[in-house]
Amino acid sequence: MKNNIKIIIFITIIFCSFFNTKSPAENSLKFLSLKNNKVNLRQGPSFEYPVILIYKKKYLPIVIIEKSETWRQVRDFENNSGWIHISQLSKRKSGINIKDNAVIYKKPTIYSRPIARLEIGRLLLIEKCKSNWCKVKTSDYTGWMNKNYLWGKT
Repeated sequence: MKNNIKIIIFITIIFCSFFNTKSPAENSLKFLSLKNNKVNLRQGPSFEYPVILIYKKKYLPIVIIEKSETWRQVRDFENNSGWIHISQLSKRKSGINIKDNAVIYKKPTIYSRPIARLEIGRLLLIEKCKSNWCKVKTSDYTGWMNKNYLWGKT
């Protein structure tokens, strides 16, 4: 009986790892965004630590590196890292365009009508994603773009 359970557990682990196409690093990434237009990035996990950077862009995506009580160590698109209090973080999904002249399309296909071209670093709010496409919004444009061109998606 014990051998059967061990075999079942072993097969389950092999099966799950075989069909998991993401690397362990990709699976563990957790993206959040900034809740306010002014957020302090601190050197350590306390208000006693000095501010090393002030973000001035609401919904800027950041990746969580570590946790310490009510503080999160984060890294941004430009590899700046430090600590932010959880009260300044939002679950609103956003992304940054990482491809020069990336195109937003009306529908989730390259054969659809192009709506806009984006420069690298453009902030986009993500409404939803399916397969290889995300529905995004930026200023006056709403449409679909290839999710491989977004930094900040989960």
